[in-house]
Amino acid sequence: MITLHCSSQTQETLAVILFLQLGEIYLNTVNNCQALVKVGKHSYLSYSSAGRSLLEPLMQRYWEWLVGRVPSWIAPNLITIIGLATNLFTTLVLVYYCPTATEQAPLWAYLLCAVGLFIYQSLDAIDGKQARRTNSSSPLGELFDHGCDSLSTVFVVLGTSIAAQLGTNPDWMFFCCFAGMFMFYCAHWQTYVSGTLRFGIIDVTEVQIFIIIVYLLAAVGGSAFWQSLIPILNIQMKMIPAICTLLGAIFSCTNYFRVIFTGGVGKNGSTIAGTSVLSPVLHIGSVIILAMMIYKKSAVQLFENHPCLYILAFGFVSAKITNKLVVAHMTKSEMHLHDLAFLGPGLLFLDQYFNSFIDEYLVLWIALILSLFDLVRYCVSVCNQIACHLHIFVFKIKPCSVLGSAPH
Repeated sequence: MITLHCSSQTQETLAVILFLQLGEIYLNTVNNCQALVKVGKHSYLSYSSAGRSLLEPLMQRYWEWLVGRVPSWIAPNLITIIGLATNLFTTLVLVYYCPTATEQAPLWAYLLCAVGLFIYQSLDAIDGKQARRTNSSSPLGELFDHGCDSLSTVFVVLGTSIAAQLGTNPDWMFFCCFAGMFMFYCAHWQTYVSGTLRFGIIDVTEVQIFIIIVYLLAAVGGSAFWQSLIPILNIQMKMIPAICTLLGAIFSCTNYFRVIFTGGVGKNGSTIAGTSVLSPVLHIGSVIILAMMIYKKSAVQLFENHPCLYILAFGFVSAKITNKLVVAHMTKSEMHLHDLAFLGPGLLFLDQYFNSFIDEYLVLWIALILSLFDLVRYCVSVCNQIACHLHIFVFKIKPCSVLGSAPH
């Protein structure tokens, strides 16, 4: 069980910090705009990556076959957004049937999620191949791909928790969901430090295949399967995904922080932006600490009664700051802590600080809407600015690119 003790002095300090953050939001917006101008100096950033996961060589044959069936006039970003929309839609169906992550959804809902995740994985894997195939690679494609992944991560961890009915163990559900968001953030954190996106032997592809299996087991076995006890260990079957998440988090974070603490490629071991290698911890740390405090201090058991809404509200914040980290990497610029993304969690915290004078459930909905609006506003603004500067389209390929990729 997660325990948290928060003194009144700590609450007062956090309340002051939140007021200061909300008061300096305008500065943050201006700084983001200034940072995006630097993209023009990196018109064709080299996408530096290292490592290969266990299943990647096998899946590459399928992905190469699949991208060969895609018409050359279809833009890579269009492929990515179709995959994301599919994954989001199928997960929202599961959220509709299981709002507290304790219910049993119809068999077809789990199968739909399994198919939706596989479609997303396939399309996400071939968007880069389509970009190279059509000679339309750009910094926008890199940002768009990682941006969609950041949002997909939120829905995937939520869908997995629902499928395993972890709502009956709220502490474990909280851990699994936020651990997933944290690991994705750390992957880009170490990229911000080292300049290279590294892949482990067990990486995204393997995790997605495991989650697809979880969906299929939920469809076949239902509640009885997850509630059954494992012999000798004497734990419920639903704890297997949770324990795997714990072990995966330990393994992944060990590798991430080894890179981070080794030092960056910037001056004196700093990040590529010349900032402290520890500076990105402020953003994700603020999200997790606020989420945990609001969870544990709620008088109406807000997370226990509305876990899906809660995860989505904070998940949108996590996706926003991850996108900011990707932009900071692309532009080699500093990440500023003050951000409109913290408005929703800040309202929840302040509502609790003033003894919940507004119904917490209502404030949670407000926080979710604000966080979603801010995420969409930011992503649309950044994509449009980059597309305008590079004279390209977000969801269309310029005719010259298509002609250049045509066989002679």
